[in-house]
Amino acid sequence: MVEIEYKGGNSVVISTKKASIVADPKASLVGLKDVSVKGSVELLTEARFGMSSGAGVGVDGATLVIEGPGEYGVADFDIKGIAAQRHLDAETEPKIGTMYRIEVDGVRIALFGNIYEKLTDDQLEEIGVVDVVIIPVGGSGYTLDPTAAATLVRSIDPKVVIPVHYAEAGLKYEVPQLELDEFTKNLGVDVEETSKYKLKTAGALPASLTVVKVTRS
Repeated sequence: MVEIEYKGGNSVVISTKKASIVADPKASLVGLKDVSVKGSVELLTEARFGMSSGAGVGVDGATLVIEGPGEYGVADFDIKGIAAQRHLDAETEPKIGTMYRIEVDGVRIALFGNIYEKLTDDQLEEIGVVDVVIIPVGGSGYTLDPTAAATLVRSIDPKVVIPVHYAEAGLKYEVPQLELDEFTKNLGVDVEETSKYKLKTAGALPASLTVVKVTRS
């Protein structure tokens, strides 16, 4: 059983009965309470979204902090970090973002942060075939906009898309974000809503691409 919770902004929690990953836990950047990383793997798409300083054992109780490219086997999770260009960085600048491929209980998940929309063939090959994509969609010059996010999703062709980082009451973004509807209309597929996305096995995935709106908890 894999469960995915949405905490606001880029923050998500991916968990099994034995272990959990907290991605980009510094939710105070969008006006929310930071997400506890105690006893969890802290996974960062950028260092500034984390609670701890530097990779290794976390200072806030995280069992491990991962904030860059590489391959990691942690508890129930096999994690691959892939270097990524940030949304507004020039191609000549260092790639300081990281996107992740996570495998757990037979489910393959791609997790994106504030990345440039056009991935190289090598990056797409490293992501590989995935079942679930977690992707920011709010745009406005800060991160992937609805059109770019939809294009990237189509190029990866997952079964489930969980959008994050969009306009929502109670969140205070550095730059105003677009509504989630802008993304779902652009993608043009069915939308389901749940308080927590639960997937017992990969065999329980929908037959066709589905957007799952996970309400913020």
